[in-house]
Amino acid sequence: MGFSRQDTEVSEPGLLPQMLLETLASLDGESVILALGEVPIFSTAGVESLGILRENRIQSPELLAIVRFVRRTGSHQKGQIEIPRGPIGEGRHQFTFKVLPLVKDDLVLVLVSDESEAQRVHDVRRDFVANISHELKTPIGALSLLSEAVLGAKDDPESVTKFATRMQSEAKRLTDLVQEIINLSRVQDFDPLQLPQEVSIGYVIREAMDQCEISAQSRGISVKYAEPSNVLVLGDRDQLIMAMHNLIENAINYSPEDTKVSISTMIKDKLVSILVTDQGIGISQSNQERIFERFYRVDPARSRQTGGTGLGLSIVKHIANKHGGEVTLWSVENVGSTFSIRLPIHSFKSEKE
Repeated sequence: MGFSRQDTEVSEPGLLPQMLLETLASLDGESVILALGEVPIFSTAGVESLGILRENRIQSPELLAIVRFVRRTGSHQKGQIEIPRGPIGEGRHQFTFKVLPLVKDDLVLVLVSDESEAQRVHDVRRDFVANISHELKTPIGALSLLSEAVLGAKDDPESVTKFATRMQSEAKRLTDLVQEIINLSRVQDFDPLQLPQEVSIGYVIREAMDQCEISAQSRGISVKYAEPSNVLVLGDRDQLIMAMHNLIENAINYSPEDTKVSISTMIKDKLVSILVTDQGIGISQSNQERIFERFYRVDPARSRQTGGTGLGLSIVKHIANKHGGEVTLWSVENVGSTFSIRLPIHSFKSEKE
């Protein structure tokens, strides 16, 4: 990768040799050069999007202390740090860093890579494989038993129809589970803040509603969103649509027929909240603490009826955290539930949607 103005930001390019800038721009990781006062005079494109640099300042107090130590002692330092992905939520960037002094003008170079993230992904995959091996056994075992039942009842058309219908249901359940596993794997592997794009919240909501339209109509459920939103966030549009789709679909599946699902947005403290409210069965306080765990189901029998995989809300949590936000739940049994995704606001669209 060659050096270009689009790849980097340089406040005072005359201070730095062109060869050094080209070398830093070609590295896999991110880098920033700090002048006296810890003022950045050069940074690669990902430094700000990853939260290392914001408003022209290093965001990690730990990293800032190390930079000052290197400047004072002239030594090299390396290690690992965690930086929040946003102002709220559990999401964290995990970085390996190197900090070293440059000979010229008391400059300090910070090199950052996400090698520690690779280890985390490896650990997640290991645990994930252990979970799915158990989850896949259920529909696969059911299909095996049903196929034997069909063979045993081949002279009884009514029984064959009954068992074949069950086989179709289990096959769909298996297909949905495999697709959700693929979705969760993609969410865990891909960092939406590595090369983020501006995403319209209004577009995300409308697209997710369109995807859920057939499901809602089949159960006579009205999905309403009456508030146009001009909010833009940074991240991955497809992931955010997936998260909204999962929340709306969940609300539809766990609501009585001929009820309403409402979607609304609120803005506070530079955050946008997207709320999905249903008139469904609600979730007990004890279950609310575990509802976002992989493969956790409040009511396994109900999940089989609705085709739930136990992964939808876990995917929502991963997506929210990866975007520097969070997902929360308010629920009362036999009253309904409200799921809320909160995300940092990037900007506002000037034109009406």
